[in-house]
Amino acid sequence: MVRAVAPKPLNVLVMDPAQRMAELADLGVRRISVGGSLARAAWGGMLAAAGPMRDGSFEGLAGAVPASRLNAVFAGFA
Repeated sequence: MVRAVAPKPLNVLVMDPAQRMAELADLGVRRISVGGSLARAAWGGMLAAAGPMRDGSFEGLAGAVPASRLNAVFAGFA
């Protein structure tokens, strides 16, 4: 497909979490999209954290990213 659309870039929507960027790059793919996968991963984290709350426990919050790390990540966007 890369050759068929050349010189235009081929956009690939990654659906398999085992897919490696290097493999796609080796094939000549120049654009990689994850679609809604990041949002679904975030929802998965939220559901995993909220699940124990149904049983009266806050243990699901133990894996939360520290606010300092989030502040550092988003500091570059201000």
